[in-house]
Amino acid sequence: MRCPKCAHTDDKVLDSRAARDGAAIRRRRACLGCNHRFTTYEEIVKDALRVIKRDGRREELSRLKLMSGILRACEKRPISPLQIEELVDEIIEQIEQDNDAEVPSRAIGEKVIARLEKLDEVAYVRFASVYKRFADVNQFLNAIHNIVGK
Repeated sequence: MRCPKCAHTDDKVLDSRAARDGAAIRRRRACLGCNHRFTTYEEIVKDALRVIKRDGRREELSRLKLMSGILRACEKRPISPLQIEELVDEIIEQIEQDNDAEVPSRAIGEKVIARLEKLDEVAYVRFASVYKRFADVNQFLNAIHNIVGK
């Protein structure tokens, strides 16, 4: 491991422990060149899942893209960044468990909608308006009536 301070390649591990609910190992290291301490994470590298888009294109599942969509839906809502991180982690974990190589974008959208509906109704309607491609105000009203009717 290369030291982030002096680029020396020799270090020693001071401490190792499980992180991210056992999905990774956190290692505390000390550089043998300058004695700088730094942290590294080790995790299993999984084969990348591919998303099948509505138009049939395939692209790699992007955590960043998923996070961006959820952040936009949760903008100016009382939802902490930690809650959003956990939401994204849960969704990706479930997608990886349910699918081996490819997942339809529709399945990802349904998982996001189901979780946002429980988390925040406004974020749910915002995300649903893009995901379900609301064409007019009546579709917004129907979504709101469905929430209020529960």
